[in-house]
Amino acid sequence: MANKPSIPKGTRDFGPEEMARRNYIFNTIREACNLFGYQQIETPALETLSTLMGKYGDEGDKLLFKVLNSGDFLKDVDEESFSQKDLRKITSAISEKGLRYDLTVPFARFVVMHRNDIPFPFKRFQIQPVWRADRPQKGRYREFYQCDADVVGSPSLNNEIELLSLLEFVFAKLGIRTVIKLNNRKILSGIADYIGASDHLVDITVAIDKIDKIGLENVVKELEEKGLKKEAIEKLTPILTLSGSNEEKLATLSEILKDSETGMKGIEEMKYVVSGYEQLNKGKGSGLSTLDLDFSLARGLNYYTGTIIEVKAADVEIGSISGGGRYDNLTGVFGMPGITGVGVSFGADRIYDVLSALDLFPAQSADGPQVLFLNFGEKESGCCLQLIEKLRDAEVSSMLYPDTVKIGKQLTYANALNIPYAVMIGERELEEGKAVVKNMASGEQRDYCFEALVEDCKSIFAR
Repeated sequence: MANKPSIPKGTRDFGPEEMARRNYIFNTIREACNLFGYQQIETPALETLSTLMGKYGDEGDKLLFKVLNSGDFLKDVDEESFSQKDLRKITSAISEKGLRYDLTVPFARFVVMHRNDIPFPFKRFQIQPVWRADRPQKGRYREFYQCDADVVGSPSLNNEIELLSLLEFVFAKLGIRTVIKLNNRKILSGIADYIGASDHLVDITVAIDKIDKIGLENVVKELEEKGLKKEAIEKLTPILTLSGSNEEKLATLSEILKDSETGMKGIEEMKYVVSGYEQLNKGKGSGLSTLDLDFSLARGLNYYTGTIIEVKAADVEIGSISGGGRYDNLTGVFGMPGITGVGVSFGADRIYDVLSALDLFPAQSADGPQVLFLNFGEKESGCCLQLIEKLRDAEVSSMLYPDTVKIGKQLTYANALNIPYAVMIGERELEEGKAVVKNMASGEQRDYCFEALVEDCKSIFAR
């Protein structure tokens, strides 16, 4: 007996109903981005490893899917590298390409390559899959879609305010209550200065980025293992657990970081962004999004330089469903220094899981035929095909059951696909120029002449 086929862990198949629901998410984000003035682009699934490596930190590099070179991929590996098990040298010899880890780094590469063809500031959005060699678990997949919106070529903090507004707009459209967490890498740098551990900034951000997953106690243990002094950790811990209103948190941190020029710059930026966002949302009254300043938020990607954003669903424990930030220096590694950028990424797969858990998908989110014409024979089906063409011209999704089988089987098929209407044209109906239309939900049947069926199709077959 042949082995049952399978797919890699952390990947999924999507059937018609799931695709309809995913498209509901994608279309909501796409329409919002268009409304906010963003233009859509796409980049290849494969990028050169030189484009990807070194942009996500050591831990991120480990999660890159590398693609073996074509042909004899071992030909460029020397015996010394094999004997010493030098994975870095071996990898560079056998693999020149990798699957993209996110959409931001490929976008930076795109900006550099097309800098003479795009206007600045350039607002783009992108909806494509990404891949990470992560350990699969609930809400974490190896293949998943990201939906990014970015602005490059403008240092204005108004871009951050607009992105926060975009996040609030999209999740309000989807009906998801969210907590939008906000921090600033300059503040994190100031905190590292304050505790006397500026040389451990990367270690600090990588560790505290896991605080929601492993807890404060384990973060402290990791920082100790990284060589942070006990005194530094004791000064850091109260900052990570600051409570109170956003205004109170900023006031407390301003006093703590008053001697740090970088830290105070971060606080100044955060005050501007918070004030602008609150002004935009004053009087809206949706109540679906809450802005929370979280100084433990690090988003451990090395390319962030200013504002950091993370969005969590208020009613489902699933991790972040969106995130992003400012990355002033990213294009510099591709030979184009001085181009600032800021963006956010929507985690479409986690958003899907949240909508499913909260039963927030529209009742009629499924795509598919609205009308199934039953097949009574060759003459009857010929007439049906002509009517189907006219219905399709009127943008009514219609199909003919392809085989002449028992009517009960054809109606069962309609129910299996949730087709709301069945049209029956038998020998008698064909002679009279009429069609019997059955509402599959109520069981009600009505007769229509062929002309009326086509003319009134949109009202007859309205979902």
